[in-house]
Amino acid sequence: MSRTRSALLYIVPFICLIAVGWFTFQAGKLLQPPIVTLVPTHDQASGQLLQSIKESFYHPLAIFILQLLLIIVASQLCGYLVKKIGQPAVMGEIIAGILLGPSLMGSLLPHFSAFVFPKASLGNLQILSQVGLILFMFVIGMELDRSTLKSKASTALFISYFSIIIPFALGLGLSYPLYQRFAPAGIPFYAFSLFIGITLSITAFPVLARIIRERNLTNTKLGVMSITAAAIGDVVAWCMLAFIIAIAKAGSVTSSIYTIIAAIAYAAAMLYIVKPLLAKMVMKSSDATMKRSVMAVIFSVLLLSAYCCEVIGIHALFGAFLAGAIMPADQHFRETFINKIEDVALVLLLPLFFVFTGLRTQVGLLNDPSLWGTCCLIIFVAVAGKFGGSALAARISGETMKESLSIGALMNTRGLVELVVLNIGYDLHILSPQIFTMMVLMALATTFMTIPAINLINRIYK
Repeated sequence: MSRTRSALLYIVPFICLIAVGWFTFQAGKLLQPPIVTLVPTHDQASGQLLQSIKESFYHPLAIFILQLLLIIVASQLCGYLVKKIGQPAVMGEIIAGILLGPSLMGSLLPHFSAFVFPKASLGNLQILSQVGLILFMFVIGMELDRSTLKSKASTALFISYFSIIIPFALGLGLSYPLYQRFAPAGIPFYAFSLFIGITLSITAFPVLARIIRERNLTNTKLGVMSITAAAIGDVVAWCMLAFIIAIAKAGSVTSSIYTIIAAIAYAAAMLYIVKPLLAKMVMKSSDATMKRSVMAVIFSVLLLSAYCCEVIGIHALFGAFLAGAIMPADQHFRETFINKIEDVALVLLLPLFFVFTGLRTQVGLLNDPSLWGTCCLIIFVAVAGKFGGSALAARISGETMKESLSIGALMNTRGLVELVVLNIGYDLHILSPQIFTMMVLMALATTFMTIPAINLINRIYK
């Protein structure tokens, strides 16, 4: 085709479009009624332009995009900085959430904070953060290595048992002096005390797994023992949490029986009906992990499981965790599926949860030396229960003093899972803003001390 002919094929249709448009507009003028227009002055036109720009800045979508941008940048920057001092990147993301909340940005830049995180936008932020948590807990359930659980089950179960029962007992005792001063009005003592007990019993399985991986302990006896005990402890803790939530929502132990029976029936259906059906589906599908239809089925199971748990009266996150745990054991299937959702969940949606937690964490509420003393007491009891209970169980099991203390330090890691549990307690109005802030600081302190404690133990026991 010559250049002239090619040019005409572009120019002639464009001229025809202009001609058709001109004749159509001229004819259309006869159809419309007379319109009286006032010619704005220069100042009025400028004011209208500025008003339009201002409305664009405050549009909910613009605000949300700015929030995402700020959250991702702050999370990645803080994650990079904490990795420089030997801490896991998730610690930086948690700290970024605290810094973007009222504790720092809200105090130093109140107008900018009110612009970026207006109260009207917090509902959307909370919903999306919950979606990120659902995906995250689903991934955690899929990452559970059931073969490891079986191979090291006996010793790890004993360690996990002590690492839960000792801090839980200490938490029940700690709740007695805390209840009158810090429990929200109308919350019964048993609900408050049970929740304090479970918050001190949590081990952050995902953060612990990342620490073990980063320190090349994955295939060592210490690493396998710790990760297995943490995995068993996570399963037990989530079951206990589901029971506590059922009691708290129902109002009493007696009225929660229906919820508990429904939860048991749901778990049985997932294990004995849904799990075999999913295994058959994956076996019959060729390269099933890459098919969109299989992806749709898996996501439907995840969402339906989360929905059932929410309707039953236990949290949706429990349903997401169990849905991940019952997925087919095929390693290729699990890795492919995890890779598809992990980046979106961890990089984009999960930081929203950290910031939402940070917006709830108000360090300024601890404006009295006695409050800081209470916070230090909570941290001390948490470390004594989890670190001491795990180390004691490992020592009784025949481990060396070095390995026992190392297991105690690793099991004392709380991090992200602790924040999930605390937010559930805050949403259920079991925790007041003050005790919520103290517990968040406890989660940060116990997670932050893991790496230094391991280094100190290695230095003492060369």
